[in-house]
Amino acid sequence: MRTVEITVHGHVQGVGFRWAMRAEAQKRHVTGWVRNRRDGAVQARVSGTPNDVEGMVAWAHHGPPLARVARVDEVEVDGAEAVNGFEILDSV
Repeated sequence: MRTVEITVHGHVQGVGFRWAMRAEAQKRHVTGWVRNRRDGAVQARVSGTPNDVEGMVAWAHHGPPLARVARVDEVEVDGAEAVNGFEILDSV
């Protein structure tokens, strides 16, 4: 099991990024959450097999069709809490 926290920068809010990310997460059977940040970025925590997590990170580099991703920051997370499913959280 691998867990990463990613922050996606660029034109990523108002383009369906969170919903598209949840759909992609469900296809890959990963768990976690995604939310908008007040600074205009999208933040997510993704847990799953190393291959599926890498696939999610790769997907985040382009996102849904209307997104314009400038940068994706990725941080490994140790001892992450267990989450069932993939949730869209309130903005922070």
